[in-house]
Amino acid sequence: MNKWLSGSLVVVAALLSLVGVAGAASQVKVNSNNSNWAEDYPEQYNSWKKTAQSDEIVDMLEMKPQLAILWAGYGFAKDYNAPRGHFYALQSNQNTLRTGAPFDPKSGPMPTACWTCKSPDVPRLMQEQGELEYFTGKWAKYGHEISNSIGCADCHDSDTAELSLSRPYLERALEVSGFDLAKATEGDMRSLVCAQCHAEYYFQPTDWTDEKGNKQTAKVVTFPWHNGLTAEGMEKYYDDINFKDWTHKISKTPMLKAQHPGYEIFKSGIHAQNGVSCADCHMPTVTVDGNSFTDHHVKNPLGDMENSCLRCHTGSKDQLKAVVARKLERKEELMEVAMNNLGKAHLEAGKAWELGATEAEMAAILLDIRHGQWRWDYSIASHGSFYHAPEETLRLLAVANDKAQSARIQLAKLLAKYGAANYVAPDFSTKEKAQRLAGVPMPKLVKEKNTFRKGLLKDWEKEAIKNGDLDPEIRKGMSDNTSYN
Repeated sequence: MNKWLSGSLVVVAALLSLVGVAGAASQVKVNSNNSNWAEDYPEQYNSWKKTAQSDEIVDMLEMKPQLAILWAGYGFAKDYNAPRGHFYALQSNQNTLRTGAPFDPKSGPMPTACWTCKSPDVPRLMQEQGELEYFTGKWAKYGHEISNSIGCADCHDSDTAELSLSRPYLERALEVSGFDLAKATEGDMRSLVCAQCHAEYYFQPTDWTDEKGNKQTAKVVTFPWHNGLTAEGMEKYYDDINFKDWTHKISKTPMLKAQHPGYEIFKSGIHAQNGVSCADCHMPTVTVDGNSFTDHHVKNPLGDMENSCLRCHTGSKDQLKAVVARKLERKEELMEVAMNNLGKAHLEAGKAWELGATEAEMAAILLDIRHGQWRWDYSIASHGSFYHAPEETLRLLAVANDKAQSARIQLAKLLAKYGAANYVAPDFSTKEKAQRLAGVPMPKLVKEKNTFRKGLLKDWEKEAIKNGDLDPEIRKGMSDNTSYN
């Protein structure tokens, strides 16, 4: 194994404090240009480039139209695709309708925090400008600065190449959860570098004063691990601080949106309990021409079972694939039931409001919807949860459906009280029908986004190349697919 993937943990010296002093993270500048790592680590770099093979756009709103109802009033109702390879993480963020169509550094709907998990340019900017400055302002503010997709400096120290945390918010989360980072093993680090992005988070408004004495508010990425890493623990944290990601456009429920709590749900599963790390399965050690190294072609382990699953599991590839297929089948069945009932609960709640239901009458109903959808979202937003922790995934989906049914039973009584006992929720069986009910103006959004992609986005790329932050050779042959064109 290469020296930079072995040995004891080396933590970046003088980590960035939340106060945000420029350059405080390390004496060595974060080497965010992925191409700069190729000469010293050619095998790892070339295997990382293979993540470009995962470029297919899978429109999840087309496959699961219930999603547009569940997320009505939130960006995910506009556009949501299955994840692609790390090579395309930045492009997916730039192209999605969720990030809007800014026309200058101060326009657009999203904060700078929406770049946070997409590029090694993020820790570079945190180092150069301070964490709070980075988290202040609109997404378009850093369009010309963030040009490299997920890569080397996200997980490795730019001086030693040792595994290292590049996002200080994870260190704070580990501290509040009771994990002593100083005692982290190499095995821990092979999961923790993934946890920097594959975890649940929210944007915590944080007031601060910049160098010019101006009062600012940063939207700081924060992990809700104060009560542990369970769905219920995080739900309690959010409820205690009266937090909501958005108010549902149809049901008026104060909603929570699970992001991608992969690390948390993985920790509850049998692999984590037996000391298996994320990298063991998704980035196994391979041997090419007699040279052994960690494969940076991050992918589904079923695509390389000889180097991942079959190093521990007995049985044939076909037998293991059948086991995984059955786990997925069970998750899909319960997920569909929960989504359909939650979707109908939102629409029935909307009808109750329309007929004159009071806030007092709706309070318990909305709490059931909030808590039910949180569990459903938590269980499926963690990609691969059906395999990482199948029992926990099925438990969460079952409870999500129970709470959705509880809300619907209460709504049935309330609708009857207001003379609508025979109300039937409208059909949302296609993406078009669901988005229409959710009030998503797709033609307008697509037109604006394409204007952005042909204009400002191209300017960002040109400036990044001119400044030496982006190697144009990396993007040669790169596809530019979307779900809307």
